[in-house]
Amino acid sequence: MREALRGLTTRGRSFLAAAAAAGISAIVLGERDLLRVAVLLAALPLLAAAYVGRSRYKLACTRSLEPGRAPVGSTARVILRLQNMSRLPTGTLLLEDKLPYALGSRPRVVLERLGSHQASSVAYTVRADVRGRYPIGPLVIRLTDPFGLCELTRSFPSVDRLTVIPQVIALPAVRIGGEYAGTGDSRARSVAVHGEDDAATREYRRGDDLRRVHWRSTARTGELMVRREEQPWESRATVVLDTRVYAHRGEGPTASFEWAVSATASIATHLRQAGYKLRLVTGSGIDIDAAEGGEGLILDTLADVQLAQNGDVSILVEQVRRRSDGGLVVGIFGSLTVAEAELLTGLRGNGATCIGFAIDSSTWVSMTPGERQAADREHAAAALALVHAGWRSVPVAHGATLPNLWPAAARGSSGFAWRAAMAETVGGVIR
Repeated sequence: MREALRGLTTRGRSFLAAAAAAGISAIVLGERDLLRVAVLLAALPLLAAAYVGRSRYKLACTRSLEPGRAPVGSTARVILRLQNMSRLPTGTLLLEDKLPYALGSRPRVVLERLGSHQASSVAYTVRADVRGRYPIGPLVIRLTDPFGLCELTRSFPSVDRLTVIPQVIALPAVRIGGEYAGTGDSRARSVAVHGEDDAATREYRRGDDLRRVHWRSTARTGELMVRREEQPWESRATVVLDTRVYAHRGEGPTASFEWAVSATASIATHLRQAGYKLRLVTGSGIDIDAAEGGEGLILDTLADVQLAQNGDVSILVEQVRRRSDGGLVVGIFGSLTVAEAELLTGLRGNGATCIGFAIDSSTWVSMTPGERQAADREHAAAALALVHAGWRSVPVAHGATLPNLWPAAARGSSGFAWRAAMAETVGGVIR
């Protein structure tokens, strides 16, 4: 009751003040009718406080997000379900959900009345233009009586999180290659033993079935050899994201880094759907396999990825090579120097097919004609160094769209000239 009295509104306090004035006047003047008015004026806010205070702990609230994972620039629907658990009806309810600034202003919804054990649902939409994980809540409810004499605030402890993932763009179906063991297909295959001469063998280990002994290989090597079990050949792909802070330019959702993150998400999703066993590596230390969490794990990881202050190409190369097992390597790089492009030669091991999207981040900012010419020369030299390092190089300028660039990544052997590739508005490829 004390807390309810502290929740009296200005109107309720004015009633109490008027009641006190009327009571004092009634005593001084000896007017019994005025005393009755004073009692009535005091009773109204006290009854309102009792009414509100009695019903405020009988509410239950649940929140649901549709969807819980929303792409950048799209909207998500937040549904609040409020239920009155008491026998008494509530007064007017003002609902206010706390939101971070990136999701917009705090929504306010008014519910006139909830009857005994009655439930009601309200919904509002949010929109985020920046990746990340955003807390939604807690919900704050203001309980009032019908006359607005008392108002109490209740905050529910539950907080939900909306994950805003990078935009995933559908890519055309082209044959990229880069299979494990170079099958050149985009689906997993298996190796079958077709005869004695074609058998894959290994050294005998204790416990191996003697019926699997391959006598021809045993005689040739002088050691007991057994046939291997039939082994699957999987399409493998590693997607590499450059997170060096000095390699990207621009600010906010239109920065070159956001283009790179969206491209990484699109390429990873496309390869995953094409049957590749996918691995994601970033310069900020992230190294995950998509086999466990699927596309959701990749997108959730990219929702949080940020630029690294101390990133270095040599560290990125070492991180990829730690578990390098061939297949396809797709790198989305910011601005590179010639020396940094040459370091990427280290990813060409184990017969890997390497495709590099070389972003010219200088095109994301304004420059003088002289600065622009120097930046173009530096980017062209780095891209050519990437070609000499054995990569298929796809230059990327501001305004380029990934669906137009993606087919170029498959035309590495088509003999495009570098000058023609650089002359294209959306970039080109040369191998």
